[in-house]
Amino acid sequence: PVSGVSLVAQPPGGLVAEGDSLVLGCSVAAGTGPLSFSWHRQGSATVLGTGPRYELRSVRHQDGGHYHCTATNGGTVANSPQLWVTVLGKRDPPVLGAPH
Repeated sequence: PVSGVSLVAQPPGGLVAEGDSLVLGCSVAAGTGPLSFSWHRQGSATVLGTGPRYELRSVRHQDGGHYHCTATNGGTVANSPQLWVTVLGKRDPPVLGAPH
């Protein structure tokens, strides 16, 4: 069986500026047989991509939301925890290092 599916984002935490790129990676802690991955966004039945890596090259504001990956070895299916992607507009003040 497939288990321990995890998702990582670059930049970390899924906090990305509009126009920048976002890379999501999916991995499994345990699983036998050939693994396949698919990427999903909350509220959409469309598969965004396949493979252990998913990249949005030029993020738009509407790309924000919950993302997760699904791993399967043909027998069992396991989902990663959801990752919330936040897209910062060009005119938004930066969140990190803001004055107190």
